Amino acid sequence: MPPKGDSETQALRKELEELYEKLKEAQQGAADVKLEETCSGVADAPKVKLTTKKLMKGHLNKVNSVHYSGDSRHCVSGSLDGKLIIWDTYTGNKVQIVPLRSSWVMSVAFSPSGNFVACGGMDNMCTVYDVNNRDATGVAKMTRELAGYEGFLSSCRFLDDKTLITGSGDMKICMWDLESGKKTADFPGHNGDVVSISLSPENNMYVTGSVDKTCRLWDIREEKPKQTFFGHEADVNSVCFHPSAQAFCTGSEDKSARLFDIRSDQQMALYEPPNKSSGFTSCGLSLSGRFLLCGSDDNNIHIWDTLKNQHNGCLPGHENRVTSLTVAPNGIAVVTSSWDQNVRVWG
Repeated sequence: MPPKGDSETQALRKELEELYEKLKEAQQGAADVKLEETCSGVADAPKVKLTTKKLMKGHLNKVNSVHYSGDSRHCVSGSLDGKLIIWDTYTGNKVQIVPLRSSWVMSVAFSPSGNFVACGGMDNMCTVYDVNNRDATGVAKMTRELAGYEGFLSSCRFLDDKTLITGSGDMKICMWDLESGKKTADFPGHNGDVVSISLSPENNMYVTGSVDKTCRLWDIREEKPKQTFFGHEADVNSVCFHPSAQAFCTGSEDKSARLFDIRSDQQMALYEPPNKSSGFTSCGLSLSGRFLLCGSDDNNIHIWDTLKNQHNGCLPGHENRVTSLTVAPNGIAVVTSSWDQNVRVWG
């Protein structure tokens, strides 16, 4: 006979699943039309013809994360070789190489101003460097080591030069004041590792993705999520706010990408590649929001027309898993990183 606790847990799990099914039915009942049907009169989007403008070599191990600066020119990449590299994407040159205390980097972030970069990973810490302030050896000075996580640091994003949001393997989201180096908020975010964070265009909201298969929408002033979005059947590896600030896209381990609408509180579109064979690690939207780009385990970047739900093609080039994807704030280029040790600029 199973212990009493086990049967109670199973009963609660069953009740939760039934509530979830009722919620899904109510949402579907409110969905009166499909996005692709509404957009059937819209002209087909042209074929995207992005090519590799710069192949940036310099890392000596897998590159796990890349992120654009607010100037749409510089980006930072973090690798298991224990280095951050700041690149000039126009020339393909290295601007700075920052050696790290820990080589297990999982996430990097560039502040919108371009003054700071942050990184973290399996060291259970987020480290911030001042790009404009260098030590005697010419390396960017470390300004903060933000400790206090009970799990690995999986994601970080700057609101501005003074504020940083982080997500971690202990299922928490933290807000940090970088001037004091202190945590200003620390709250349970998900029922599994927080994997990805994306800020809204106005910087007043953010969305998170998690291994608990859900995405959650947050107001930066509040410690509880405003909305929870269901639908994915595996880890949500990446989230990306839509330029309209009314929706967001996701890339998941379940071999699909999706568009969720905030106002209708539900999924609007499901994007699947023609050959559904590998999961998506990262996602990004074009400046208009018309094109969705997703980095994949199959070494390619897949592109969809978001309105008509049409697969628009692939960007081949990387020789291993594409780990991260960042779209320039001005929309003119896309940068990707991969386990093939390279960083590519597409335009």
